[in-house]
Amino acid sequence: MWQRVAAPVAVGVLMLGVWVLIVDVLHAAPRALPSPTAVINEFVLRIGIISEDAAITATNALLGLVAGALAAIVLAGLAANVRPVDGMLAPLVAAIAVVPIVALTPIFNSMFGASSQFGRQAVAAIAAFVPVFVNVLRGLRQTHPVHRDLLRASGAGGLQTFRVLTLPTALPYLMTGLRIAASVAVIAALVAEYFGGPADGIGTSIATYAKSGRAPLAFAYVIGAIAIGLTLFIVTSALERAVSRRKPV
Repeated sequence: MWQRVAAPVAVGVLMLGVWVLIVDVLHAAPRALPSPTAVINEFVLRIGIISEDAAITATNALLGLVAGALAAIVLAGLAANVRPVDGMLAPLVAAIAVVPIVALTPIFNSMFGASSQFGRQAVAAIAAFVPVFVNVLRGLRQTHPVHRDLLRASGAGGLQTFRVLTLPTALPYLMTGLRIAASVAVIAALVAEYFGGPADGIGTSIATYAKSGRAPLAFAYVIGAIAIGLTLFIVTSALERAVSRRKPV
């Protein structure tokens, strides 16, 4: 267990050491790359306002993740049980998977208003939808016909078959999809904040301060973005690990 924690920490420390070496010792860094000390000072000095913007971005990502995941679960369930629905959804999901976020954000801002957070949440939901849908659909199709026939022969109804066989089989796939979708939703919410909308959020602040030449403060906001992504990733990974340890009834 400790090796899983020590390895990424060691890599992070190594990268920080290389950063300090390039910027503070060799003075060979590009002009836009600030010193780690300056970044940490800005982060500590402005942690209050960074936390407020991080809360907005995290809320958008979380709402998008929940909405996208719920829609994906419902549609994957329909696709797994109704063949015509599967045929209709397959090209639609493929199209959604390749739609660029930067193209959707300005459209949603125009549709819902530049002062609304809904456009950003919708972008995060669309981004989270695909990995959850693909994984849940795959999980629902993992049950073997012989197992379903055995339960049917034993007198089990449709609901009992779902509870005993289908759900335990599909649940680990759902958790995997949520873990992937959590990171994608955060990225989508951050990218959406670059392209208009309300003047708050981590992405908006990074873009603003980077353009104004305040690189240390922009990097301090990047730390806030990393914290959001890591938090959601850790939570969903813990859920996935808990589910994977649970044995089907």
